[in-house]
Amino acid sequence: MRIRIAIDGPSGSGKSTIAKAVAARLGFVHIDTGAMFRAVALCAYRSGKKWDNESEVLSILGGINIDIAYVQGGQRVYVSGEDVTDAVRTAEMGVGAAAVATYEGVREKLLQIQQRLVKSRNVVMDGRDIGTVVLPDAPVKIFLTASLEARVQRRLNELSAMGLTHDVDSITQQMQKRDYDDTNRASAPLKCAPDSVMVDTSDMDIEQVIETILQIIKEKGVLDV
Repeated sequence: MRIRIAIDGPSGSGKSTIAKAVAARLGFVHIDTGAMFRAVALCAYRSGKKWDNESEVLSILGGINIDIAYVQGGQRVYVSGEDVTDAVRTAEMGVGAAAVATYEGVREKLLQIQQRLVKSRNVVMDGRDIGTVVLPDAPVKIFLTASLEARVQRRLNELSAMGLTHDVDSITQQMQKRDYDDTNRASAPLKCAPDSVMVDTSDMDIEQVIETILQIIKEKGVLDV
């Protein structure tokens, strides 16, 4: 029986960083589903399609092939063979991801990919509807949250590390819009599953969050960590 650990949370809550680290500690595969939605947004952008036009976005799905590969333990995102891992991490693609994630057709396509990826491996998967839709039977579900201020600062740090600069106000506005879009979309909105354990990371460093989650996994009796 493959072990599945679901980690959900809003933008900037640290779920991708934490999921990757927890997966490494456990020897599991990390799957960042948010990167897949960013990849769809990138494809739409490159094709001249508007993110807020559902028919335009859906029109490109049949012509793109999104895949995940693991290089030296890290997840890389590919679109039709091109490595777009870095290209999808911009703040702009985050806005695009929030827009395309509202479309049922996009979610259905990526859900098929996500569920295929977990069939043959132990995984830590993060996103916004993992515990509620993608892996509803996961034995461990975590919902990470943090204050808006903490999440904005993390995103600024992430962009700075990539050599990109953005001002606080623009990132704050983008994150507030992302939060609203994610929690109010009709299809698979961001929410904490009833059996999820909520962890507020606002005043925690990465190591503290990792240890907290490992302790939760141990308490669930899934495996001895």
